[in-house]
Amino acid sequence: MALKGNLRDFSITQLLNLVNLACKTGTLVIEGPGDVAQISFREGKLAYAQLGHHDNTLAGILRRNRKISARQYAILQERAQNMGDKELGLLLINAGYLTQTDIIDSLQQYFIAIVRQLFTWVEGFFHFDTNKFSPSDKIPIRMDLENLIIEGSRQLREWEQLQQEIPSLDMSLKFMDRPGTNIRNVNLSVEEWRVVSYVNPKNTMRQIAQTTKLNELEIRRVVYALLQAGLVEIIRPGNAPVAIQPRAFPTTDKKEQKSLVNRIIDRIRAI
Repeated sequence: MALKGNLRDFSITQLLNLVNLACKTGTLVIEGPGDVAQISFREGKLAYAQLGHHDNTLAGILRRNRKISARQYAILQERAQNMGDKELGLLLINAGYLTQTDIIDSLQQYFIAIVRQLFTWVEGFFHFDTNKFSPSDKIPIRMDLENLIIEGSRQLREWEQLQQEIPSLDMSLKFMDRPGTNIRNVNLSVEEWRVVSYVNPKNTMRQIAQTTKLNELEIRRVVYALLQAGLVEIIRPGNAPVAIQPRAFPTTDKKEQKSLVNRIIDRIRAI
């Protein structure tokens, strides 16, 4: 199966479905916006996943999943730096620090998280290499793809709906002249706070996405939520693009959030 092409023509979900149905062995290499992912399969099962230059060592994955402490991770980095993941895994199991289930579960969660992140990629190129396999020093798993495919299909439908609602990212946002009556009850996520802080007729949604490091799916999600909350509306850019300057900082502190909401409301009413 010679697979190569553009993510605009083939979604990640469709690629996974092809690999699953054909029970293929090899590695799917995806060159996305600013990163490269490698997903390895054995007989149609997910075996391994790697995204860019992220720390995908067993110690790093166990630390991320809180199976080991920061101190234990530092010790392993120092004393086991010449060990492969397979050797390190056996050492941890034989020493009684972790079970085989702990290790396999952590690897599965990490690989699934990478695939889920790929579902947000709508641009990039891919090819399937039947002669490329997971690194020999890594611990392979065998995981069914069905649930991931179902999840990806849901996300694809969401993407199509968001494209219909927000067809172009070259439009701008402005605060509503008359915000919804429930504006005081709006609870914004960190990503929504970041986008709100750049709302200005001079800033296109594409500029905001680039500045906040959100991909096309993520920025559409946030803007759609703000539209549904009655906080913003989409308009044509009023002026030529200019350097974006933030006007607020996202925060998780409830008091600060309330203060920011009140300031936004006051600003909207003053328009």
